[in-house]
Amino acid sequence: MFAIIDIETCGGKFNYERGRITEICILVHDGLTVVDKFTTLLNPECNISPYFTSLTNITNDMVKDAPKFHEVAKKIIEMTENCVFVAHNVGFDYNFIKDEFASLGYKYKRETLCTVRLSRKLIPGRISYSLGHLCASLGIEIFGRHRAEGDAVATAQLFDLLIQLKNNNPLYKNKGVVEIMTRRVDNIKKYILDKLPESCGVYYFLNKEGGIIYIGKSVNMYNRAQSHFGTQERKGKKMLNDLYNVDFVETGSELIALLLEAEEIKKHKPLYNRKSKADVFTHSIDWFKNKDGIINFKIVPYEESENSLVAFTNYSSTRERLESWIEEKVLCLQYCSLTSEGSFCFNHQIKKCNGICAGEEAIEEYNKRAAEIITQYSFHHPNFVIIEKGRRADENAIVLIEKGHYVGYGYFDSSDTFSSPEEVGGLIKRSLYYPDADGLVQTWLRKSRRRVIDFNQ
Repeated sequence: MFAIIDIETCGGKFNYERGRITEICILVHDGLTVVDKFTTLLNPECNISPYFTSLTNITNDMVKDAPKFHEVAKKIIEMTENCVFVAHNVGFDYNFIKDEFASLGYKYKRETLCTVRLSRKLIPGRISYSLGHLCASLGIEIFGRHRAEGDAVATAQLFDLLIQLKNNNPLYKNKGVVEIMTRRVDNIKKYILDKLPESCGVYYFLNKEGGIIYIGKSVNMYNRAQSHFGTQERKGKKMLNDLYNVDFVETGSELIALLLEAEEIKKHKPLYNRKSKADVFTHSIDWFKNKDGIINFKIVPYEESENSLVAFTNYSSTRERLESWIEEKVLCLQYCSLTSEGSFCFNHQIKKCNGICAGEEAIEEYNKRAAEIITQYSFHHPNFVIIEKGRRADENAIVLIEKGHYVGYGYFDSSDTFSSPEEVGGLIKRSLYYPDADGLVQTWLRKSRRRVIDFNQ
């Protein structure tokens, strides 16, 4: 069964607000002929601009007493149930209707078929595949162009012709219209999305040999995976061509998903992940106080780091971060180890240093600004745990910070309690340590208040 649908709207892609439907027509087609029809104007609950009135001839007066979408939503569900959703440029009509249902809190999902794409396959070489041009060239008269029923009836007549052409085509006559329009990527999309849950976690796209080609994370793995199939990027399309399977790990906690994704990308180095693949950290920005009590920052090789604030995979990124701190906090080049000790820094000469190097700024004032950086890139306590949402309602997740660094994560029953690091240690799955994991946790803690248990008190 097929539901051939056309809608008229008063807005959409180029409007600031979501477009609304002003008219809908549904023709139920059994593969031979139309067997049922529903058509109605709809009150869009917004103003119809003169532009859309000129296009459709639908005015505000015509729709003021028409039903609202929610009043016909049940009818639309019933008429399209167990039907393939058919339209000319189906993405437009389907997405408008899906969005209307989403605004009601309902997830509308139907298999779709586009008569534009079907026409390109069965009637190749046309200059235009718009409904008006295509129907005119095929002798199909449209009674009421840019009105839902007129366009839906014309689409149904086009659909009849396309079925006839399919049945006369030796390549396609033994296949259904949906089957001949189904691309490999459509089959893979359905297979992938059927496997993924609408929950928080990390997902792994696999190639034909089972190798990991992409790793992602999301609070809703189903929705995130679905977004990959709408990509227009060349690299994204190439990934879909290599995609054969999917695996996933539910985490419950978004923080754990972030940490696991970062670790797994470094471990597996998937072909289509662009960021976070480097697993060797070469440089660090350390901090210390000199004999006068002035806070200093210094770039050092990572293996020589003694009091690291942040680490990087190359020198240029390290230098770029330090220079951004200098500009943001008005730091002195001398106390960032970027000019010789005991000399006035160049920034002082151009009025970009307040003169700590020349004895013109109080140490307390300078340290106050420098300490803001230390606070931003350090944990407030060296040993603590973060309690997060688990994978089930009766479960909590836990992230352990030990000696100022991320250690790993685990899960425990919501009814359980613990009071010592030793008890926590038995729950933790220890992770490979990469310095950028600390930054992920620090950023997460700054986002909002989190439940933290401090073991230093």
